[in-house]
Amino acid sequence: MSIYTRILLALDLSDESDQLATKTAKMAEAFGAELNLIHVVEPLSFAYGGDVPMDLTTIQEQLDDHAKTKLDQYAEKVGYPVNRKIIVTGHTETEIHRAAEELNTDLVIVGSHGRHGLALLLGSTANGVLHGAKCDVLAIRVKEED
Repeated sequence: MSIYTRILLALDLSDESDQLATKTAKMAEAFGAELNLIHVVEPLSFAYGGDVPMDLTTIQEQLDDHAKTKLDQYAEKVGYPVNRKIIVTGHTETEIHRAAEELNTDLVIVGSHGRHGLALLLGSTANGVLHGAKCDVLAIRVKEED
């Protein structure tokens, strides 16, 4: 029996996501695990403090469509069967925790940029996912491409 049977990979769709997807696919293959992908689109209203004097629906839909296209591309690139591709809108850590529970996930994998100083003090998505997860969380350090 494998230690991990269901892996949830959280992607931010940045340039560094390739590194994360490649490593995760190798791990899923080694464990013979089900692989699911998630990307969380934070609502534009979060960026503007929630009070926006205009309708952002069209822009939000464009962000969602772009995310779907990018997540589909990553699913094709990994070279390992992807069970589900999830795109949700909301608070990143909360939505990753929710999906992990719904999918009965054994392992959540997130990328970590290994920042120091102010970024470390303010916290990171990886840290937020770690501190609320009900399963193992693996933060894989990604190197920013030049």
